[in-house]
Amino acid sequence: MADPHHHVPSGLTTLGRCLIAAGVSASACSVVLNERDLLRIGVLVIVLALLASLIAARTRLVVEAERNLEPVRLSAGSAATARLTVHTCRRMLGGGLVLTDELPDALGGSPRFVTPAPRRGDPPLELAYPITPTVRGVHLVGPLTVRVSDPLGLAEYEHQLVGRAQLTVLPRVTELSGFPDGFGRGEGDSGSTGLRRGLGERDAMVREYQPGDALRTVHWKSTARRDELMVRVEERPWHGGVTVLLDRRAQAHRGVGAGASLEFAIELVASVCRHLLDGGRRVTLVAENSVTLASGRDPEEFLDVLATLRPSTHPGLVPPPSDGGELFAVLGSVDPAAVAPLIEGARGGHGHAVLLDVAAWTSAQETRPVTGVAAASRSLTDAGWSVLVGRPDRGPDKVWNDFCRRLPVRLGTGR
Repeated sequence: MADPHHHVPSGLTTLGRCLIAAGVSASACSVVLNERDLLRIGVLVIVLALLASLIAARTRLVVEAERNLEPVRLSAGSAATARLTVHTCRRMLGGGLVLTDELPDALGGSPRFVTPAPRRGDPPLELAYPITPTVRGVHLVGPLTVRVSDPLGLAEYEHQLVGRAQLTVLPRVTELSGFPDGFGRGEGDSGSTGLRRGLGERDAMVREYQPGDALRTVHWKSTARRDELMVRVEERPWHGGVTVLLDRRAQAHRGVGAGASLEFAIELVASVCRHLLDGGRRVTLVAENSVTLASGRDPEEFLDVLATLRPSTHPGLVPPPSDGGELFAVLGSVDPAAVAPLIEGARGGHGHAVLLDVAAWTSAQETRPVTGVAAASRSLTDAGWSVLVGRPDRGPDKVWNDFCRRLPVRLGTGR
């Protein structure tokens, strides 16, 4: 951590240096011309500049500050506030203060405040500025520096008041609604369910209704008795849950900054994972190389992982281990050869994929060819997958709504 009392070397300003140069010149001329009055003027000018430097140097010892970020975790596009409290511990002899809190360009650039010199006994100076991050990640705010000068502006010193603080910017999360019939419970895929009854176990069990349960499974007698909607569970999933695969390969995406196709994919995955977790599903997030990024039921863990995710150089797609649940893949630019491993390793014979039409994200500076979505979509569809296409003009909510409408039909035709 940076030393909050570290002093950045500084000194005379351009005006101060010019004044000393003028004093030295006047003193030299006085010797040549034998003019004592000119010598006195030269010496006075030099002493004045040095005295200003001493005053400014002393000022750096009497200024203190604090910084508070509210909040320290937020979504991209949301607003945070940085509050600065500046006070002096004794009388300040210098001129005004110039405060600068360093910020990266992703947070909007460094704010700068020019204030008059506070006096001893004055209340602390309260300053604030907004931060509206556009790019996810862990960003550093600071250090906060102050530049003080003498009243004549002949000398100035820069002093670091506060070190750096972390601001965690999470990916945007779009509110989604609804669930496909049985999605994530093992009820929509005959290959992922099975009877698991033992001796003495009843043929049917009931539980509370949860969003996504089919109305045909409602147990009306239990509903009437408990005065709340109950559903019948006759088959238990062997494992259930949803595995979400995120293709983060650099060669599979286009665009730069917050408008890149990878950022769209991360936003879609963050929205889907949050929605599934809020709906009681168990979610496992894996990368294109089958490495597990997050697993469980804590939405914050998933968002923290996605906030710091970076593109990878992995050459291809590796199917995640089959656990009896369902696979929801968000893929960049792929061809039939790239999706072949996923088709071979998909559980129950099929999965669900969102193919990003990355050509729509290609910037003018990018000249690499882009593989279209038609061939890969045809290969996945022929293998029994549900396939959707993602584009910049269709947000995560529209993609999810299409998925909810099409999934029951796709599963019905695949049986």
